[in-house]
Amino acid sequence: MSQLMKQKGYAMVAPRPGDASVIQKVGIELNKPEPRQVLIRHTAIGVNFIDVYFRSGLYPWPDENNLILGSEGAGVVEAVGAEVSGFSVGERVAYTIPNGAYASHRIVNAEHLVKIPDEVSDIDAAAVMLKGLTTYYLLHDSYSVSQGETILFHAAAGGVGTLAGQWLKSKGVTAIGTAGGAKKCELAISSGFASSIDYSSEDFVTRVKELTIDRGVDAVFDSIGKDTIMGSLECLKNFGTLVNFGQSSGMADQFKISDLAKGSFTLCRPVLFHYTANRAWLENASELLFARIADGTLNVNIGAQWSLSEIQSAHKALENRATTGSTVLIP
Repeated sequence: MSQLMKQKGYAMVAPRPGDASVIQKVGIELNKPEPRQVLIRHTAIGVNFIDVYFRSGLYPWPDENNLILGSEGAGVVEAVGAEVSGFSVGERVAYTIPNGAYASHRIVNAEHLVKIPDEVSDIDAAAVMLKGLTTYYLLHDSYSVSQGETILFHAAAGGVGTLAGQWLKSKGVTAIGTAGGAKKCELAISSGFASSIDYSSEDFVTRVKELTIDRGVDAVFDSIGKDTIMGSLECLKNFGTLVNFGQSSGMADQFKISDLAKGSFTLCRPVLFHYTANRAWLENASELLFARIADGTLNVNIGAQWSLSEIQSAHKALENRATTGSTVLIP
C-alpha cells in the first residue's frame, strides 16, 4: 500500500470555463482512500456532452480551481477503504458521477460503483454507464414505452441514440430517428430505427406527419433543445409526452408552459444522477443494461477512441457533431 501511495497519476483539467483549448494535463497524487472509498486505475473513460456543458460554463462551475471533467469510467480496483464491503483489489468496476473521470486514477465512493460482468469489456462499460443508464431511465422511467407505440428520438446516431434504437426495437416499438447527414441516418437504421430523418436536408415535423399519417407520435425524446423543442411538440399526438434530456443546440428558452395546452401534452426534464443516487435503482438498471449487452440485444457502437491526453480533439469533434456512437478515452 505504501508503495502504491508514492506513485503519481495524471488528470486532464479545466482551470476555468472556456473552449476545448483550456483543458490541461496535470500530475496528481494517489492518496489512500478514506474508509468508504475505492481507488481505481482507469482503463477506459467515456466522453459525453455533459462534459462540454461543464467545461463551457453552461452548467454551474463546481467550487474548485482545476476541474477534472468526465462523468463515466471503468477500471480496476487498486485499493479499498477500511469500511468498504463488496469490492476487492483487482476487480473490474464502472461508475457514472458528475466530473472527475478524465484521470489515470481516481478515488470514488463505493456506493457509486458497480461490478463489470465477465461478458462485458471495460471499453463497453465505460461507454455505456452514463449513456446506457440514460437510455434505461428514458425508456422505463421518464416514459415507459410499450409494444406497438411509435416514438421520435432525436440524435439517433449518437451514443444514447444508437442504444435506444436497439432497445426500442427489442420492445416492439416503432422508432423514428433524426440525424444529420446520410451516413448518420444509415447508422440510425442499422441501430434499430424503423425510419430516419436527415434534419440537415428535410423538415422533421413534416416527415414525421407523413410517416404517421398525421397521427403523430406517442412520445418524443429530445436532447437537442433549442433547435428542435418546438417542432418536437408538433410531432406529438394528443396526450403525448415530451422528454427533454439535453440541450446540445442551446437552451430551449422559447418554450412556455402554455405550449403544452396544444395537445394536453406531458413534459419531463429528467436528470440521470437523480436516479443513480438511489443505490437499488443503480444496481437494478446496471444489471439489466449489462445483461442486454451480454445477450446481444445491445451492441455498443464505439465511434472513436482517443488517448486521454487527446481530450481537446475529442471535445472538438463532439461539439462539431463529427462523432457517431460513443467516444472513449484510453489513459
